[in-house]
Amino acid sequence: MNLDELSPVYAYLQNPSMVDYAGHLSAVFFTTGCNFKCGFCHNAPLMGTARPGMSWSKLQKGCQKFVADWVDGAVITGGEPTLSEALPELIRFLKRFGWSIKLDTNGSNPEMLLDCLPLVDYVAMDVKAGVSGYPALTGYDDMDCLRRSIGMIKDSGKDHEFRTTVLEPFHDDAQMREISELISGARRYIVQPFVPSENLPEARYRQMARTSAGRLEAVAALVAGCADEVSVRGG
Repeated sequence: MNLDELSPVYAYLQNPSMVDYAGHLSAVFFTTGCNFKCGFCHNAPLMGTARPGMSWSKLQKGCQKFVADWVDGAVITGGEPTLSEALPELIRFLKRFGWSIKLDTNGSNPEMLLDCLPLVDYVAMDVKAGVSGYPALTGYDDMDCLRRSIGMIKDSGKDHEFRTTVLEPFHDDAQMREISELISGARRYIVQPFVPSENLPEARYRQMARTSAGRLEAVAALVAGCADEVSVRGG
C-alpha cells in the first residue's frame, strides 16, 4: 500500500462513539457517494456526492490516535461504502489496529458485499421500504440485488441487523408487513424514528413530524416474528 494514495475515507468523527456499534467504543469512518436518492437522508448533503478521500497516511494517523483512546471497534458508513472498489482494502487496513469491524450498507451491491462479508464482524443493512415502496422512497428499484444482499447477510453467520427509519405517512402497516417478509429469519431488526432537520434534501421532509413513540412500538409489535430480536432504537 502506498500511504500517499487516497483512501475511500472522506472523513471520520473526531471523538470515539459509544452508540454506533453496540458493545464497542468505536471510530466512525465515512465514505462518500450514494446510489439512493432518499429525501430524508441526514448524511446526503455531505456524503451523498462522491468526493476524493483522505490519504492512507492521514487515515493511519487518525487511527493511531483512536488506539490511544481505547477504541476497540470501527464503523464504516456513508454514503454507501460498497460503491468503493477499495472497500475490502479499507477493512483489512482497519483490522490491523485490532478492531472489530461493523459495515453499514444499503444492500445495493451484493457482489462487493460478498467480498466483504468474510472480513467484517457485524453488518447493518438499511431496509428502506417494502418491495412496493422502494422506487418512490429511494429512487432505486433493483429488488433482486436487495434480496440477494439480505439473503447473504442472513446466511453469512455474521452478527447482523436490518433497520428501518419509520416515516409515519409512508410506513403504514402494509409497508411494514412487506418489510417483515423481506427480512424474515433475520437475527435482529431495528425500527428507529424519523427526525426532521432543516438540512434534509427534500423540503417536504423538513416539516414532517418526528415519528411518535407509539407508532414505533406498534410497528415493532406488528413485525415481531420477523427476526430473533425486534426492538425500537431512539424512540
